[in-house]
Amino acid sequence: MEVVIAPAEELAVLAADAIEALLRRDPATVLGLATGSSPLRVYDELARRHREDGLSFADARGFMLDEYVGLDAAHPQRYRNVIETEIASRVEWPADQVSGPDGLADDIPAACAAYERAIADAGGVDLQLLGIGTDGHIAFNEPGSSLASRTRIKTLTAQTRVDNARFFGDDVDQVPTHCLTQGLGTIMQARHLVLLATGRQKAEAVHQLVEGPISAMWPGTVMQLHPHATVLVDDAAASRLQLGDYYRQTFASKPDWQGL
Repeated sequence: MEVVIAPAEELAVLAADAIEALLRRDPATVLGLATGSSPLRVYDELARRHREDGLSFADARGFMLDEYVGLDAAHPQRYRNVIETEIASRVEWPADQVSGPDGLADDIPAACAAYERAIADAGGVDLQLLGIGTDGHIAFNEPGSSLASRTRIKTLTAQTRVDNARFFGDDVDQVPTHCLTQGLGTIMQARHLVLLATGRQKAEAVHQLVEGPISAMWPGTVMQLHPHATVLVDDAAASRLQLGDYYRQTFASKPDWQGL
């Protein structure tokens, strides 16, 4: 696992660099898309590169991590709409090439199985963007999730609903109680995991993710088993890391050609 500690703006550039390198090398790259606050600067940077440098998403595929269950199709916080607003429409990404779990499906298990097949049929995800919750969840794999789990329905914890209330007018009662999420086993099959975390409120989760024991109580720790995982954090989110100085030294001495 590579840990990079830098200002949030620099982290976004690094993540965008990795995505651009994939797209330039293979325009049909498959990208994994996250929602929440963590990837927003990355999406801003990718939109700028599309606008100013002609970075094309025309042949790329995108797969979302998760989706709320039962949220109206037109609701602005439905994750398919969030992804359309924050990245897809800004880079002229064809709508039929961006997919997410169907939170309005009549048959939830069948919808989850179909989503797993769609990812596999696309050849798997080349680069998966991730954030992490204050309780260590990635996607909506809440504490206690199986480390081998696949796309499925999950009940959101009270902490996650409180954390997400900011997107629903600070009214926790408006936050759905269930979601569909890629499982930890699904996420771990992506060829490159890039996780972003900023702010002191993420410091304990980042500490557990990077330096704690692998445990279902901190689901993100499963990333320690991935052969190509990158954790991008600012100073505040890195404040609990015991080896913070070493991570800074390691990245500072990394050859420019190596990339993330």
